Amino acid sequence: MPASRTTPSNETPATTGRRVRPTFLPFAPPSVGEDEIQEVVATLRSGWLTTGPKVRRFEEDFAAFVGAPEALATNSCSAALHAALHVSRIGAGDAVITTPLTFAATAHAIEHVGARVVFADVEPDTLNLSPASVNEAIDRATRAGYLVRALLPVHYAGHPCDMQSLESIAADRDLVVVEDAAHALPARIEGRIIGGQNVRSDVRTFTAFSFYANKNLTTGEGGMLIGPKDSMSAARAFCHHGIDRDNGWRRDAVHGMWRYEIVDAGFKYGMTDLAASLGIHQLRRLPESHKRRRLIAARYLAGFDGLAELEMPAERPGTGHGWHLFVVRLNLDRLRIDRDRFLAELEARRIGASVHFLPLHMQPYYRDRQGLRPDDMPVAWSAWPRLLSLPIHPGLTDDDVDDVIGAVHDVCRTHRR
Repeated sequence: MPASRTTPSNETPATTGRRVRPTFLPFAPPSVGEDEIQEVVATLRSGWLTTGPKVRRFEEDFAAFVGAPEALATNSCSAALHAALHVSRIGAGDAVITTPLTFAATAHAIEHVGARVVFADVEPDTLNLSPASVNEAIDRATRAGYLVRALLPVHYAGHPCDMQSLESIAADRDLVVVEDAAHALPARIEGRIIGGQNVRSDVRTFTAFSFYANKNLTTGEGGMLIGPKDSMSAARAFCHHGIDRDNGWRRDAVHGMWRYEIVDAGFKYGMTDLAASLGIHQLRRLPESHKRRRLIAARYLAGFDGLAELEMPAERPGTGHGWHLFVVRLNLDRLRIDRDRFLAELEARRIGASVHFLPLHMQPYYRDRQGLRPDDMPVAWSAWPRLLSLPIHPGLTDDDVDDVIGAVHDVCRTHRR
């Protein structure tokens, strides 16, 4: 969930003759069409507002889309991550390796099962979890007396992690892999969509998706969990108060809704039919909306080509970027202003932008409890002051994209050294 700048400033921009937009361009508004609206209306009239047949339909459609045998719809990606760790029986005394360059929910899921969060640094090009740093973090956690049980990589901004290397580490060390794919729908690795077939069949892998309002597919709030078939029933129960069945919504359910057994201390993590009504049609439009994201990314890459003040996002060979975010890095040695001032200058030009993220190892909760220092994660920490996320969503017109490109060029011209 980004800390978006979505309100215009009253500051007068110091432009160099570039046209200033008459209206503010929001960073990441949701994209909802008439089909979604009509489906929600139909749900309101159906008698089923909470978890029901629309949720099951969305789960089946989603599983088919990514090529998984089963999918579990949840009320957030956070819930999906928590469920994956819980059914993997990870808890007190265990440790999970993850990245510091992510939203808080990633690490919080580890805390919620009572395990130790252990950060590993990121790779300089993709800003994804570094396999070399993962091995170092595992050794560090082991020396501290923790049993490392899982890896929790994040496909940052929509670029797939190096799953071949990470799953090799997991196989060698008997670790579970829980992918945080909040940014990554419908990213691909060697043609395989994330959440579908694993890189290695000998590694237990879960994948958690986010359908928050600004994601590539939105249900307002929501998520989806993909995992090993033998774990999905337990995950489904955990997300429904620990109740051992999930067909209470069925009008023809034997014995009605009152007969059940509680097999776990679960949570109320289910998705509602209202949310699924959005997801059903968002999923159908996903290939088209992702195509538009790719075109916008290509337009940015061309528009910023040769601009010495910016470093462009990477896309490694053999990967298909999800383009949830378009994250540039400022070359601050070529500018007379810092990243925060650059953001303010864009806002003054009526362009919404954001930052993803302040590394978690320097957030007070983790920094103070673990005694962490900035240079413990040198790549993530050196990237942080330079990070800037530009608008990228299907609702952007070509003129909008040109306005963003023009505004960035204008700020660079005005404030370059």
